[in-house]
Amino acid sequence: MKVKMLSRNPDNYVRETKLDLQRVPRNYDPALHPFEPREYVRALNATKLERVFAKPFLASLDGHRDGVNCLAKHPKSLATVLSGACDGEVRIWNLTKRKCIRTIQAHEGFVRGICTRFCGTSFFTVGDDKTVKQWKMDGPSYGEDEEPLHTILGKTVYTGIDHHWKEAIFATCGQQVDIWDEQRTNPICSMTWGFDSISSVKFNPIETFLLGSCASDRNIVLYDMRQATPLKKVILDMRTNTIGWNPMEAFIFTAANEDYNLYTFDMRALDTPIMVHMDHVSAVLDVDYSPTGKEFVSASFDKSIRIFPVDKSRSREVYHTKRMQHVICVKWTSDSKYIMCGSDEMNIRLWKANASEKLGVLTSREKAATDYNQRLKEKFQHHPHIKRISRHRHLPKSIYSQIQEQRIMKEARRRKELNRIKHSKPGSVRIVSEKKKHIVAVVK
Repeated sequence: MKVKMLSRNPDNYVRETKLDLQRVPRNYDPALHPFEPREYVRALNATKLERVFAKPFLASLDGHRDGVNCLAKHPKSLATVLSGACDGEVRIWNLTKRKCIRTIQAHEGFVRGICTRFCGTSFFTVGDDKTVKQWKMDGPSYGEDEEPLHTILGKTVYTGIDHHWKEAIFATCGQQVDIWDEQRTNPICSMTWGFDSISSVKFNPIETFLLGSCASDRNIVLYDMRQATPLKKVILDMRTNTIGWNPMEAFIFTAANEDYNLYTFDMRALDTPIMVHMDHVSAVLDVDYSPTGKEFVSASFDKSIRIFPVDKSRSREVYHTKRMQHVICVKWTSDSKYIMCGSDEMNIRLWKANASEKLGVLTSREKAATDYNQRLKEKFQHHPHIKRISRHRHLPKSIYSQIQEQRIMKEARRRKELNRIKHSKPGSVRIVSEKKKHIVAVVK
């Protein structure tokens, strides 16, 4: 008599230790998965249509008579944006109407920095004329002149400004970092570490008593406002232009560097960056996070802006136009849907954060189809054909040729390093990872 029974080898499904991955049996027989080929074709079509409908450019706000040097968002109104130019002019824009609603001749020379108060009733500007000015957000009443609410005359040129997220305090930078009370004409405290000028200062949006600054001596310095002293600093190979704090994780920030890279740091361990973001082919001038904290946008001297996921070293999107010159400043709107950038040729451009997103009201069927296509693209994202289509971007000739040139240089450096290791005594030449390669020192 024959008895049929199941026989399984425990080695195929039992973990040896708790750290091992749980093995899940799967039968790859196509006869048992009739929807797999059909879903692949749908994912391929969805990926192709995404590239067909990728039209990210929305509008160009023109009116400035000189290059746009800084941008600021209104904390309460999504449609209101402020911009400062190199001729000292500040403009307030309505994004819905795509028009300038107010013009102020704020400074003599460059407007170096602009920021809004946390309640949105006023905003601050600093310029080359060594002044800090506070302005009403609403225009003057009938018969009134366009005058600032307060003016502070400093001793040196201020190169940046940022406002506290919850209190009536703001910080400026120049020769040192100054913390100001709005009601006083002298700083509450001044903090410095080194002798070089400081180009940018930013408050942490979560731990609001922390702030970071970038100096021209290649330092990124972190300060604690409660102690009125610097905490620690990290020295990089090249100068950092500005930093951006992650609005969802208090200890994460990203630095825009002159060596074409962006570095995401954990402020608790500055000796190694979490991620090195490489794609730009010229100095990175500005960076700003999405409100979700999952992505950030960077502006570069190579006439393009790029969108990076926080945990990826390569950008997922690159935006450029024929007329756009060196991009100096960039902002991600508070609803996470749009990106604004200001550049040398006097224009502010508005882009979609998701290039192929359909604007306007969607029906329930459209939403369901969009979600379904998105899940299919995620499922088959590593398939070679789909991966190639989704990653392909048309680049300007200047950027494309620089990418090829840098690829050759990088390969030559790698080959030289391997030859040095090969022809040296074992252990005498250390292999330094890409993350640690650009960090000179951490000082506490």
